[in-house]
Amino acid sequence: MGASPLIEMRDVHLTLGRGPTAVPILRGVDLSVDGGRSVGVIGPSGSGKSTLLMVLGGLERPDAGSVRISGEELTAMDEDALTVFRGRSIGIVFQSFHLIPTMTALENVAVPLELAGVEDAIARARAELAAVGLGERTGHYPTELSGGEQQRVAIARALAPRPAVLLADEPTGNLDDATGRDIIELMFAVQEQRRQTLLLVTHDRSLAARCDECVRMRQGRIDTEVAA
Repeated sequence: MGASPLIEMRDVHLTLGRGPTAVPILRGVDLSVDGGRSVGVIGPSGSGKSTLLMVLGGLERPDAGSVRISGEELTAMDEDALTVFRGRSIGIVFQSFHLIPTMTALENVAVPLELAGVEDAIARARAELAAVGLGERTGHYPTELSGGEQQRVAIARALAPRPAVLLADEPTGNLDDATGRDIIELMFAVQEQRRQTLLLVTHDRSLAARCDECVRMRQGRIDTEVAA
């Protein structure tokens, strides 16, 4: 028997709203991803790509189905347990950087670690910022950083807990082409170095093709799986 997939979704459904305004977003998603693999998620707008990542990140609860990461069933956890698990096991990078404007780059990376009880939070935050090329910018606030630098801070924040899973939702969407390429090169280099499992939502087919696998979503379902 082989090892179980690191990520396993079974018949996952999610509907937003109720009654006549209800909108089905996920309609029976099945997905398995082995540890250390990179998976590109493509599909038209409104197909459920971002919601898929939100469910995997524990930020949206499905109405039905099973979501397991590292052998843990997310749907069985209460909010406190889910918060702890997410802080330890899942890193998330959004299209919008979601940095706290009143905190320096170092504080943006260190504070979530401190809240999670990591003893060497400041030292680890410094190391992660250095790893993404911002060792000299730790004392700068988000408004003092370029878009690419802000996204590097966001990546450092996501990587700092050393999660098993990294979720990225259009991470280059707010960046110019050259900066976006730099960010993608950084993410793939880190993923390969640390052997993390990466799910990358993107509208860019050539970018998705760089992943080990590619899945296509359509109308809330995994439409087909294609070899990247």
